[in-house]
Amino acid sequence: MRQLLETEQKALEINLDDSIYGTFAEIGAGQEVARYFFQVGAAAGTIAKTMSAYDKVYSDQIYGREASGRYVCESRVYKMLDHEYDLMETRLQNQRPNANFFVFADTISAINYQKTIKGNGWMGIRFQLKPDSKPNDLVLQVHMLDNDNQVQQQAIGILGVNLIYAVYRFHDQPEVLIQSLQDNLRGRVKIDLIRLTGPDFQHVDNRLLSLYLVKNELTDVTMIDPNGQTIHASEFLYRKNVMVVRGSFRPPTLVNQDMIRCGFHQFINDQGLEPEKSHLLTEITLDNLKAEGDIDEKDFLDRAELLKELGQYLVISNCEQHQRLIRYLSMYKVHKLGLMLGVQVLLELINEKFFQNQDGRLLAAFGELFTSNVKIYVYPALQEGSEELMTAQNMPLPDGVSFLMQHLKNSKQIVDIEGFNPDILHIFSKQVLQMLQEGNKEWEDMVPKKVSDLIKNKFLFGYPCERMEFEY
Repeated sequence: MRQLLETEQKALEINLDDSIYGTFAEIGAGQEVARYFFQVGAAAGTIAKTMSAYDKVYSDQIYGREASGRYVCESRVYKMLDHEYDLMETRLQNQRPNANFFVFADTISAINYQKTIKGNGWMGIRFQLKPDSKPNDLVLQVHMLDNDNQVQQQAIGILGVNLIYAVYRFHDQPEVLIQSLQDNLRGRVKIDLIRLTGPDFQHVDNRLLSLYLVKNELTDVTMIDPNGQTIHASEFLYRKNVMVVRGSFRPPTLVNQDMIRCGFHQFINDQGLEPEKSHLLTEITLDNLKAEGDIDEKDFLDRAELLKELGQYLVISNCEQHQRLIRYLSMYKVHKLGLMLGVQVLLELINEKFFQNQDGRLLAAFGELFTSNVKIYVYPALQEGSEELMTAQNMPLPDGVSFLMQHLKNSKQIVDIEGFNPDILHIFSKQVLQMLQEGNKEWEDMVPKKVSDLIKNKFLFGYPCERMEFEY
């Protein structure tokens, strides 16, 4: 059981460790992190320099200009780390040959007086674990949830101390490292992105760190790009068009591929969207990952690896209810949002909202989901026990919701996906997974070739490699 230390205890422990020495560069929320290390005493053993280039002209002279014109962004924190760490090495390497150098940097926009800016920022540390070694980077994106500027500044101070302490005390326990970031802060911040890189962490998969963020309730949503790298919504979704398809992808089947192809094509064409300003996101929820009990990390990474092979963005979320994801994406001014659902999933969603809102809140419940920029695209399914298709037009609805659903269909907020392949609707991921694990080779014809090749080459999802080795 990990002992929970107060923020001041963590700062003092670092100050008393002669092997740790570094610089603090903080922009936008005061010098709240460095303040903790000064206040607890013995800071001379830890702090080489503190600074705050608060004026934009000064900041640009030191760190260079941002092409985006933004100062609270990912590229800014990396420029700060680059500049300050180069100075540390140039000026102090010979004077402190036994020190593990670090640079802590943050660029923060705290809540303003009018409370129109909610408070968010980027924070990072470049650090050595051994003297004279190449450094590592840990960078994260944070949302502050307190409703007061000074209290948000305090939260940034606590988080910064937690981050510095974590990389030196929990660097060999990645999930504990992430859990410790919310020490003395639970409910006050959200961390949407974490990226840990460097020579001492080549074995660490950042996709797994993203999962830990959601699993440990540091965020509801985190994202991974088609190269398998963690990415933040603010860096690529701001004022863009987004389509989300939720699934288990265990494994991705021909149906998943067809759904994505047809649905995304229709999303772009029927709304006249620019393809280069539109993104498709595949989403796996925490509930889905827990469907068979505890989260299986290898099972998650197998799914992530296949989606990477297919060139897809991956969202890991704790948004079982779609409106939570909608609210999250709305923070980034998403222009048009499409939700791609199988017809059975849509039917379950409608029934759930209908039977849970018999007290007159039905319109409000649907209103949370069907905001003005949201459109649902429905992929058909074969009706149980027959060859007849179930679509948004003929799915069996409770009497009390039929009129409302007809309005949503007439207004084109619910539409059927067109151009789908009717010959593959008999394929289900659970059936494919069972066949795969039992050694029935028919599964290979039910998934994209890239998927079957990767499963066989890397023995994903318990593919029976032992059985194949002893076949004659």
